[in-house]
Amino acid sequence: MSSTTIPSGSAALSQGHKKIIFASSLGTVFEWYDFYLYGSLAAIIAKQFFSGVNETTGFIFALLAFAAGFAVRPFGAAFFGSLGDRIGRKYTFLVTIVLMGLSTFIVGILPNYASIGITAPIILIVLRLAQGLALGGEYGGAATYVAEHAPQGKRGLYTSFIQTTATLGLFLSLLVILGTRMWLGNEAFEAWGWRIPFLVSIALLAVSVWIRMQLSESPLFQQMKDEGKGSKQPFRDSLKDGNFRLMLVVLLGATAGQAVVWYGGQFYSLFFLTQTLKVDGTTANLLTAGALALATPFFVIFGWLSDKIGRKKIILAGCLLAAVTYFPIFKGLTHYANPAVEEARSKSPALVLADPATCSFQFDPIGKKVFSNSCDIAAGALAKAGIPYEIQAAAPGSLAQVSIGGSEVAAYEAAGLSKDDAKAHADTFAKELKGALTTAGYPEKADPARINKPMTLLLLWLLVIYVTMVYGPIAAYLVELFPTRIRYTSMSLPYHIGNGWFGGFLPTISFALVAATGNMYYGLWYPIAIALMSVVIGGLFLRETKDLDITK
Repeated sequence: MSSTTIPSGSAALSQGHKKIIFASSLGTVFEWYDFYLYGSLAAIIAKQFFSGVNETTGFIFALLAFAAGFAVRPFGAAFFGSLGDRIGRKYTFLVTIVLMGLSTFIVGILPNYASIGITAPIILIVLRLAQGLALGGEYGGAATYVAEHAPQGKRGLYTSFIQTTATLGLFLSLLVILGTRMWLGNEAFEAWGWRIPFLVSIALLAVSVWIRMQLSESPLFQQMKDEGKGSKQPFRDSLKDGNFRLMLVVLLGATAGQAVVWYGGQFYSLFFLTQTLKVDGTTANLLTAGALALATPFFVIFGWLSDKIGRKKIILAGCLLAAVTYFPIFKGLTHYANPAVEEARSKSPALVLADPATCSFQFDPIGKKVFSNSCDIAAGALAKAGIPYEIQAAAPGSLAQVSIGGSEVAAYEAAGLSKDDAKAHADTFAKELKGALTTAGYPEKADPARINKPMTLLLLWLLVIYVTMVYGPIAAYLVELFPTRIRYTSMSLPYHIGNGWFGGFLPTISFALVAATGNMYYGLWYPIAIALMSVVIGGLFLRETKDLDITK
């Protein structure tokens, strides 16, 4: 038996392991800060690096680059998880934080599309992939490391501090962005000042590496290594029949639902405010940061509560509440953040009268497809303006028209027109459409004087409360489900597939659904469906773990 000891009570933790939890959490906050900068600045990055395509396609392409970092997270989980199960938790997440920090810093000095053309978005996506790989190895290591130090009966509480790091990282990124924007002004910030938050990450990297260097190895891992009970091939062992089935159930019954509630509450809500409701970036970020600050203590509260009543029921309750209330909450955001949209839509709904056979799904990630028929021109103009609309069938082959209240604006067929004629038609259509929208009361931007900030903040806070319910207990739950010898790998894979794929693609999928249908709330169906799936599968097939002894 090894001489390595495992903490068995709060006294052991209070004398040394609180430092470990603090150091692990602080380093992870900085890593999430790096990762979330891109998501918080997606609209500006779209203009800087994807300016060679139209605005709507450019924003979707920017979201895809954001999602690219999530797409590779499972591969990072497999590689770094296996490394962590073989050589140790500490050294693995030292490597991941260096990879993350350097990739973020380089984004800050990367020339834009106007300077080096297509090379700019290619390099940007490569850097996003590197960040995703690093994050795939980071979370599992930090959560496993803290859980393996925590005393029996308190893993939910102590791992909940790790769970705050994602929200704190987002909060920190928003604060740095807001501070820089207010210091420089909007014009300078959008031109070049957006780079400063990325450049600051080099200092955060230095602090994080220094902190992580002070840590010792996990006692459970060290004991297992001393006793020669470790896995030589953790990835292969994780995929063995029984463990693979468990990982699949955990993915579908827990982490997928947790992921869409998390990204719906923290990211899609911000996109909804800025892109759909046209709330200015500073106000939207301040409201989101306020909601995060007010809700963050609940990560710890729900982590602590999961030690008392169980992890599973809290996680699934959060998924269910989100699924049931997302529609009224987001409609409430419209009502309180930009009531003019709601009023105009009620009095003068926007309709596209067109032959449905001519209307296409306007998604062109490489910016080469030309949408030249009248239905696509009309629908594209409304989507770009953030105006909700419906498509109503007209006679086959007829020219599409936009009907707004008592006004009708005829679109045009661009096929066969010369460049000058196409521009003239586009300018005329845009001018007439803008006039009709203004007459009908549709605002170009949310009126700051009409934003009900307390109610908007309350709704955003409620969305983040759901995040704390699903995310606060999840680290302890995943750690307890898998054995020490393959824990890092086995918990990281379902976590990062759930969060990297189901959650990471949420903004892109939801935005595309809205653009395709004209319904500003249609994108909510994606997180609602996934959350309900997890409620059913998790409720039927997952067990409770709060009383398990992971030292055996």
